Formats: sequence, structure tokens, C-alpha cells
Amino acid sequence: MKYSYLYKYKNYTFTLITDENSLLELRLKAEKCSETGNEINPFMKKVIQQLDEYFCGRRKVFELPLSPQGTEFQTKVWKNLSSIPYGKTITYKQLAELSGNPRASRAVGMANNKNPIAIIIPCHRVIGSNGNLTGYAGGLDLKRELIELEKSNI
Repeated sequence: MKYSYLYKYKNYTFTLITDENSLLELRLKAEKCSETGNEINPFMKKVIQQLDEYFCGRRKVFELPLSPQGTEFQTKVWKNLSSIPYGKTITYKQLAELSGNPRASRAVGMANNKNPIAIIIPCHRVIGSNGNLTGYAGGLDLKRELIELEKSNI
């Protein structure tokens, strides 16, 4: 069984989707999910608690089982995203190098865009080579807020 919950942070609403034991998705947009139940199971409570701690600046590392679904290349990129330290940023080029193909910046960008567990798999920590914030499914204002939140709590 899958479960969904609309999680609110400031003026943003995210959609959380879990099963009994792992986080499947954290969508940066509020979406009603007809394929899920809406009750809060014990695992969903744990996800909510850790997000609350993160947004209050008390959690720097999430300790949740994750089950993102993607291609082999995407999952490799998402694993590398998870290695970016809290409060730090890297460029798409650096992420491509970490992923084993220095010329794959665009492919890495597309994998980053397909990240199903935003925030927890921290795709917001990837910036353009010139230091500018670039594309983010939740919008650049949210990306800026997440980066500033982390930098202020190092």
C-alpha cells in the first residue's frame, strides 16, 4: 500500500509518498494522489519529523530508507547527489565528473531534474558553473531558500 501526505513549509506544499517502510517520492508540488491512501502511517510520521527538523535547522542528514525509481544512470547521479555535504554546493560539471563522465553535464542535469525525492536527495545543491542558481522543479526561490537555510546552519 502507498500513502501520501501534503507537507507544508512556509508557503510551499510538497507531496510525500511512502509505502510501509520507505520514502518513494517527495514531489515539490502539491498533488492529490488517487492511487494512495491518506492516512499517516508510522513511517510517514518519521518522514514528517525529519523534514520538520531539517527545516528548523536541527537535521543535517536524513536517516530514512529511500526507494527512488529510475534508470541505472539516474540512480548513480542521485547517489552522488546524496554525497554533497550539507551547506555545500557543486556544479553540474562537478556532478558529471563524480558520475564518471566529465562531459555529461546535460545528462546529469536531466537526471537531477528527474530526482523523485527532492530535498532529501539534495538536487538543490547543484548550481551552474558560473555560480548562478539554475533550474529547480520547485522554482529558484525555493532552491535559494534551501541553500541559505543550510548555509546558515553549518
